[in-house]
Amino acid sequence: MSGNAGAILFTVVAGVAATIQAAINATLGRRIGTLEAAVFQTVVAMLIFTALVLGFRQGFGGVWSAFRQPAWLWLGGVMGVIIVMALTFAPQRIGVVAFSGILVGGQFAMAAIVDRFGLLGVERIGFTWQRVLGLTLLAAGAALVLKR
Repeated sequence: MSGNAGAILFTVVAGVAATIQAAINATLGRRIGTLEAAVFQTVVAMLIFTALVLGFRQGFGGVWSAFRQPAWLWLGGVMGVIIVMALTFAPQRIGVVAFSGILVGGQFAMAAIVDRFGLLGVERIGFTWQRVLGLTLLAAGAALVLKR
């Protein structure tokens, strides 16, 4: 399997996992509280990542080197908090389909801006009419799934 095919497959699996995570986090949030569920899920993720780093890298040298990077690169952790909180809070209020549609719509819109201006260290990729049409259709779909 080529690198691109592997990346596409992994992305599909991540999309499935994100949907399952939204439903699970919403249920756990209802049972124990939104913040508590978000903390619990983050601790579980941290334990898994710790085991992976120890198993594959045999130490935390690469992790510690992150503290020597520019502080703006640490914002990925902040974004993770926002995502996990949203996964725990929103699906129980608007449904998993509506949450997923809006989440993907927000991702596409921001991704188009990041690509267009080459923000955050990525290559510049311009807007095309196909991208604009795709974003418009995605926004329309997200609005439609909000209807119950």
